[in-house]
Amino acid sequence: MREPFAPSRHPGSAPAGAGLVVIPSGRARSNHAEVARSLGTAIIGGRYGAGAKLPGDGELLAAFRVSRPVLRESVKTLVAKGLLTTKARVGTVVRERAAWNMFDPDVLAWHLEAGIDRRFLRDLAEIRLAVEPAAAALAAERRGEADLAALEAGLARMRAAPSDSDGFAEGDLALHVAVAVASGNPFMRSIGGVIEVALRASFQLSAPVEAAEREATLAAHADIVAAIRARDPAAAAAAITAVIHNGLRRHGAAG
Repeated sequence: MREPFAPSRHPGSAPAGAGLVVIPSGRARSNHAEVARSLGTAIIGGRYGAGAKLPGDGELLAAFRVSRPVLRESVKTLVAKGLLTTKARVGTVVRERAAWNMFDPDVLAWHLEAGIDRRFLRDLAEIRLAVEPAAAALAAERRGEADLAALEAGLARMRAAPSDSDGFAEGDLALHVAVAVASGNPFMRSIGGVIEVALRASFQLSAPVEAAEREATLAAHADIVAAIRARDPAAAAAAITAVIHNGLRRHGAAG
């Protein structure tokens, strides 16, 4: 199956635009999912802007070499995710970015494949700042011994792994997920769950390179764990806020 509507670069290659970083998902896909992904990344990557009309069914069927039911299901998927709308006598039209479901795992994954920029990282940080400090404060009040063990395990994984490795990012993610779980609020855990793919990418991009930055990052995460262990909600909220701001600074999306 040809893929004419994906961004014009191979996964993992240099980004097409300044400030963009491409992170391939490596996920296996069906024909329907592949067509949806190809169109989705093209829309998110800017090939089709808001209000643009997609090519007609005949052109898409010839390009993707799939059946009409597969194409129809792919378009329905993108409509459900907020990327497209269908209009009588007009066709299939791209919706404005504000309509996209940014909590949808596929939409987040397609952002990573199309290339994430400072705006995406800033937007992600803003939702984190709205949720994670409150989660950390609740975790300090409600945490149990199992929660502390999970927090310590995430921190230990960060300490054991090189800063530029997947292990460091996975440990970072595990620690933040443990904070959400320790909050005892299922809504906070669910929010963390749906944006895990974006958080993982963010942690990979903001991983410290210099030795001094690494030590400062580990110390900042240790402050989160210590505040939750000490049952100090204000300190826990302040510590996780500082970590988010430091991450923004490292990948240049602050301000």
